[in-house]
Amino acid sequence: MKHTAIALIALLFAPLGALRAADTPNPVKPNIVFVIADDLGYGDVGCYGQRHTRTPNIDRLAAEGMRFTQYYAGSAVCAPSRCALMTGRHTGHAYVRDNRDPGPATTPHEIRGQVPILENTFTLAQALKARGYATGGFGKWGLGGPGSTGDPLRHGFDQFAGYLDQHHAHNYYPEFIFDNGARWPLKNPAIDVHEKLPATTNWNEAGVYSRFIGGDYAPDRLGERALEFVRQHAAEPFFLYFPSIAPHVALQAPDAAIAEYRGQWPETPYHGELGYSPQATPRAAYAAMITRMDRDLGRILDLVAELGVAERTIVVFTSDNGPVKGFGGADPEFFQSAGPLRGYKMSLYEGGVRVPCIVRWTGKIQPGATSDRVVGAEDWVPTLLELLGQPGPAPPDVDGVSFAPTLLGHSQPARAFLYREYPVGGQQSVRVGDWKGYRSKPSAKTAPSDAQSRLEVYDLAHDIGETTDRAAEHPDVVARLEQILREQHTPSAVFPLPGIDPPAAAK
Repeated sequence: MKHTAIALIALLFAPLGALRAADTPNPVKPNIVFVIADDLGYGDVGCYGQRHTRTPNIDRLAAEGMRFTQYYAGSAVCAPSRCALMTGRHTGHAYVRDNRDPGPATTPHEIRGQVPILENTFTLAQALKARGYATGGFGKWGLGGPGSTGDPLRHGFDQFAGYLDQHHAHNYYPEFIFDNGARWPLKNPAIDVHEKLPATTNWNEAGVYSRFIGGDYAPDRLGERALEFVRQHAAEPFFLYFPSIAPHVALQAPDAAIAEYRGQWPETPYHGELGYSPQATPRAAYAAMITRMDRDLGRILDLVAELGVAERTIVVFTSDNGPVKGFGGADPEFFQSAGPLRGYKMSLYEGGVRVPCIVRWTGKIQPGATSDRVVGAEDWVPTLLELLGQPGPAPPDVDGVSFAPTLLGHSQPARAFLYREYPVGGQQSVRVGDWKGYRSKPSAKTAPSDAQSRLEVYDLAHDIGETTDRAAEHPDVVARLEQILREQHTPSAVFPLPGIDPPAAAK
């Protein structure tokens, strides 16, 4: 905290080639299994304090690897978080900074995807493919629809099966998902995910709920494809990217999975009031979705062990942002999904961006280790490439800082700072040491349209819940954080930051 912001920024932008190599170059390239949950909160799994939902395989991974207590998703919502992960750039520099459709639909129920990453965007998958890796993705992409410049097949994936459009992923029983650009039909009926049931609905009446489910639970099919990919490429280095759609609403799971939790807690049926399919037992469904995802992870762990490649496989488990509140029947307060943190998805308070992160590399990472290092999703690009110890191209202009030394049990300097921005509400945040700065655009009722609120400052070492603003007591900290906020935001014509970018930038 004694360094100037300029010195900190210089350190952060050190080129990848200058990063220290892992202890020795790896004669055998390690496989990489990267599992990312969707809207899973800091407190949603057992090893982070969850007491309602069973996550035995995630907890096992933590016992066998390193658990991070201060890991930050790339953003407070899906698409920009995944962009940070794939490109190594934080949301002040990345192209995708929010969830947004690329334009008006031309036909009903059109699968367009969100604003796609650009054609020349170089991703982690491309960097790994250039180093001889087989690359497969199975789950939710969110960085470009079919045939767009952001199609995953244009950005380093040999194969990708799943959802390209986040709206499409709101249904766990879709009529189809994509498989290498083609439609993969599933045995499901057409479902109106926006249907609302009357408050007087008799949920026990035959057929009431059955019309919102089908025979093919898409996460099960994608889990099977992920296992098939591992079997096919066990003899060569592979990158398995498994971006699960769970537990994002709608709250849907096979009845047998929900039955494991049904009747354990009081339930208020969700009738579809705010979009997403209705659910008779939303709490049981939410817990079932997480346990089902945990099962998928367990099957992957068991398979790499069965194939004899566990010791040369890096396994990562994390989430893309914090838990959702107010949509689809989700009840994060009951589950304490954000743990002790303030805020939920769509907020740059801690609960919207601080999420679970566990890394296992048998024989390299000490089992049962815990790290309080501040780490961000953009750090994966330099970290994984350093752990590989293999020369090759890398995404340019990364903001990420390798934490490979931490994973391997070595000391390393603290991260200089961690920056986030989110256009909805004109939010910005920055963390330097234990100091956290946060600000947003005031309501139009209380301030001019171009105004920005003053910076709130929190001491996270003593106030993890961000309850007490310390800005008035520490003007020097305010000045330091303000400088970083100014310097790390690059204006975006596609995703202008309200209160910061001039109106002319919004095109």
